[in-house]
Amino acid sequence: MKSITNKFILMGIMLGCTFPAFALKDDTNQPINIESDNQSLDLENNVVTFTDNVVITQGSILIKAQKVVITRPEKDSGKKETVEAFGNPVTFHQMLDDGKPVDGRAQKVHYDLGQEFLTLTGNAELKQLDSKINGNVITYDVKKQQLKATGSAKSRVKTILIPSQLNNQK
Repeated sequence: MKSITNKFILMGIMLGCTFPAFALKDDTNQPINIESDNQSLDLENNVVTFTDNVVITQGSILIKAQKVVITRPEKDSGKKETVEAFGNPVTFHQMLDDGKPVDGRAQKVHYDLGQEFLTLTGNAELKQLDSKINGNVITYDVKKQQLKATGSAKSRVKTILIPSQLNNQK
């Protein structure tokens, strides 16, 4: 019985440390809810995998994917948790403190908690109201608040800005 309890505590710790890249002040204090058709836990490698119709919510955050893998390295390794989400596409939605929605999508989303670095790969898009940026890869350094988008051999980065929507509070 103690072994099962330890598994759930480990899983809870792994999940509780993984989503601050998406979260704002109120969202980080909300419970993380994960639903999927399947779930597996590899205790030896500290990996939790959720597959098939994965839906993650935390406050205003909504993430949908086909597969989410959360890895927590050993404490002594000096590394932090990583989250990888895969889908066709992975989507996320969040309401910002100013009331504006932010939406994103990509074939793969990778978040490195230690570096606080988010990478969207494959038909990546970030959108706020009608303003958006599309590229093959979009990266966001959370600490530095720096975004970079790169194209591919077949498509360039495309940005659409609607000044009136960016300047209005709601």
